[in-house]
Amino acid sequence: MINNKTSDNQILASISQDEYKILFSNLEYVSLISGQIIYKQDQKIDYVYFPLHSMISLVSTLLNKATIEVGLIGNEGLIGLPVFLGGNYATNDTIVQIPDSAMRLDADIFLAESRRPGELQRILLLYTQARLSQISQNAVCKCHHSINQQLANWLLFAHTSVDQDELPLTQKFISQMLGVRRASVTEVAQKFQKAGIIRYTRGSITILSRDLLRSVSCECYDVVKGEFKRLLNFT
Repeated sequence: MINNKTSDNQILASISQDEYKILFSNLEYVSLISGQIIYKQDQKIDYVYFPLHSMISLVSTLLNKATIEVGLIGNEGLIGLPVFLGGNYATNDTIVQIPDSAMRLDADIFLAESRRPGELQRILLLYTQARLSQISQNAVCKCHHSINQQLANWLLFAHTSVDQDELPLTQKFISQMLGVRRASVTEVAQKFQKAGIIRYTRGSITILSRDLLRSVSCECYDVVKGEFKRLLNFT
């Protein structure tokens, strides 16, 4: 199995190094900065990225400039799935929200290796299924669950994505990702802080109790994480 830096990404850690020597020999370690746009919508994808401890959002922007997050990807996934599916172009803006690092791979090499029958192809097919489940569950959550529950779920996913308690996030950014008013996020954040769930300062939210955060979330987090566990045995 993969060790060193690549083991921090669960897809890379699941693949046999002997079977995919070409893939791993072409991986490049890159640093990502907050706000970095990896792809713009409709941009051709030249590289795929495997996040290590960064968090990356897939963001849809409407004609009135309103934004909403349609996907949240951390160390359980990859950026550039359209390459594997044959589309080759980004379907959303792809923006680094929590900076750290990733392993980068040329899209043509990735596509060639992913087309070979084997472990990589199997994992990518299962990952695609898990990601589709996440997108559909997020749609359900936004329609039927409270802002309290949505924020709790989002913070749980963010916490899991980067595996750290302190998250460099603003309430304005979170409101944009959830597609709600900033005042609503501020109100819920104050409730969470009084309950000892989080601590927030300007530009930073710290998870104080993951158990308490889960207690105020809805079932959507467990549904999505359950699919990643069932299909891929990802934590």
